[in-house]
Amino acid sequence: MKSILTFLVLMLFTITASGQQTNPKYDSILAKKLGADEYGMKRFILVILKTGSNETTDKLFIDSCFTGHMKNIGRMVEQGQLIVAGPIAKNENSYRGIFILNVKDMDEAKEILLSDPAIKENLLEPDLYYWYGSAALPEYLETSYKIRKMNP
Repeated sequence: MKSILTFLVLMLFTITASGQQTNPKYDSILAKKLGADEYGMKRFILVILKTGSNETTDKLFIDSCFTGHMKNIGRMVEQGQLIVAGPIAKNENSYRGIFILNVKDMDEAKEILLSDPAIKENLLEPDLYYWYGSAALPEYLETSYKIRKMNP
């Protein structure tokens, strides 16, 4: 009985070990640079921006805040804090856009978001979530600059 149990344990170990093979294209230097775990993933902060509580109709004020919002997006990208940003089509949830932030935790994310005039003035309200995705995500930014004909 003991030998059968030993055989079954060894078979299970062999099957499990053979199912997880090392990637032959693995680049340990790049993985370390991007903060990847053994699966090539890492934790980011997903921000869903929704319509805020400020219901002002002052067009100059709104335009000024959203000009600052766009400048802030550019600043966050330059500092490596923002890797994805974009608007969401009109919807019943009042969602306006998303950010994926490349920062260490929620506190840092909240601090960074307060530098955005549209958020600071409650024209936009952020909902924050931890999100686990490919650590290579920041690498797409370089390619996006190469395929964009017009600058925003």
